[in-house]
Amino acid sequence: MKWCEVVEHPSLKDLPFKIETNEWGKIMMAPASYSHGVYQGEIEAWLRKLSKVGRVSPECPVKTSRGTKVADVAWASPAFLKKHGIKKIELPESPEVVVEIASPSNSAAELEEKRLLYFEKGAREFWLCDEGGHMRFFTPMGELERSELFREFPRFIDIEVE
Repeated sequence: MKWCEVVEHPSLKDLPFKIETNEWGKIMMAPASYSHGVYQGEIEAWLRKLSKVGRVSPECPVKTSRGTKVADVAWASPAFLKKHGIKKIELPESPEVVVEIASPSNSAAELEEKRLLYFEKGAREFWLCDEGGHMRFFTPMGELERSELFREFPRFIDIEVE
């Protein structure tokens, strides 16, 4: 299936799963968890707080050489937004920052593949949040101590209730 068909298909609209496609157009689904959504919200909030320009997006679909992958969170600069606009079903290039939040259904190989695919499509940074809230930051050159684009972004996202 093409991504626009997936998005418009009435039986796929309200599934409690994250949907992506593989390189053959087959639908891939992963179950959602509450903690995954909480991490997603916290990462979005941090990016909005630290970014005075650009846009933060949850569930950002990027067309890659291996199907449409959906970043859990993405940040796009004004230049990216000017080039691509907002009203897209999927993006032909990756925004500058893409974030994946690991869950039990993700393998290390799957997350590594996504990292490489996003860089192939122009991402400047790939962030990975593990199941405990620890953040890792990557550029195409390798792992960083912290984000170069958002130096004040925390290395740990605490979602525990006080």
